[in-house]
Amino acid sequence: MAETLFGIRTLNAIAARGLERLPSARYQVGDALAQPDAWLVRSADLHTLEIPASVKAIARAGAGTNNIPVAALTARGVPVFNAPGANANAVKELVLAGLLLAARNLCPAWAFVRELELSGAALDTAVEAGKKRFVGFELPGRTLGVLGLGAIGVEVANAALALGMRSRGFDPAITVQRAWQLSSSVEQALSIEHLFGGAEFLSVHVPLVEATRGLVNATRLRLLKPGAVLLNFARAEIVVEADVLAALDSGQLAAYVCDFPSEAIKNHPKVVALPHLGASTVEAEENCATLVIETLKDYLENGNIRHSVNFPEAQLPRIPGTFRLLIVNANVPNMVGQISTALAEAGLNIADLLNRSRGEIAYTMIDVEAPLPTPVLDKIRGIVGVLSLRAL
Repeated sequence: MAETLFGIRTLNAIAARGLERLPSARYQVGDALAQPDAWLVRSADLHTLEIPASVKAIARAGAGTNNIPVAALTARGVPVFNAPGANANAVKELVLAGLLLAARNLCPAWAFVRELELSGAALDTAVEAGKKRFVGFELPGRTLGVLGLGAIGVEVANAALALGMRSRGFDPAITVQRAWQLSSSVEQALSIEHLFGGAEFLSVHVPLVEATRGLVNATRLRLLKPGAVLLNFARAEIVVEADVLAALDSGQLAAYVCDFPSEAIKNHPKVVALPHLGASTVEAEENCATLVIETLKDYLENGNIRHSVNFPEAQLPRIPGTFRLLIVNANVPNMVGQISTALAEAGLNIADLLNRSRGEIAYTMIDVEAPLPTPVLDKIRGIVGVLSLRAL
């Protein structure tokens, strides 16, 4: 029997190394597919687009999913996948660069030299006279606070130790996996206020959700050591921009290094605003594309869920000779019972079953020993609370 052909629409340029994981014998990939099985995106804003009913999954070749209407897709029974940790090294290296840019005043010093329209002895004299304006400081012994200990935050916290810094982290939702990766020498902050208290550098590594919007504000900035440096390579809205500008003007902050230029901050003399370079390396783009495409393939071909921002982790090994049923439904009592009854009434024996839930939805994977007739699928699809159904 011929293998199923899946259609994947790309809404941005995706690294070729990732796309190579989609064999043409089984996948049709392009930017103009009308009824694709999945969308593959990077920065495209999906909030303003109509997502066809044919779409069974959205995959983002990156970590953040603010450009994707996750709640609306969840209500449709559509998982959203991302690539957590695939760009962690790239962002970590940029944070380290930011530490050095701020500590040694490199950007204003470079600008000073470039603006000197002199030559010979006059240039040498001006350089020597001007360098006093850019005296910096060294990093060993300085305290770095890391807000958020996901894949990136853990790498930043560990790297700071290697630079001789004192590293302190806070994340009330740190996973077991990340805790294992975190050096035992990273100090545990007991609260956000404890993290900010006396820190000389503060680096932000939390996702943008309603609870983190404006998390870095005037009250917390006042807890930092006077003359501290704030680094934000997460999302612009996590900091209150007006409060940061006030802290820069008062001297509470010596510098703000970020990846999010705006009209208000980009020309401030104490701001280094980069053009969203966090994951802009060849390696990070390839890693993100490869990870999310492998995840997407496993979902389309086997129904397994990994690295989803809205669905539970669910992986069930395939049993040769069985037929797989995948159901997304409201997380309410007796759903599995109703589904099992419908299969039993059709004389279909269940070979294996996995049910997982996350918040208001549940995901059920069922392997049966015979093909699934259309009337049975229609009956299950008609159960109140079933959001989506697929038969493999």
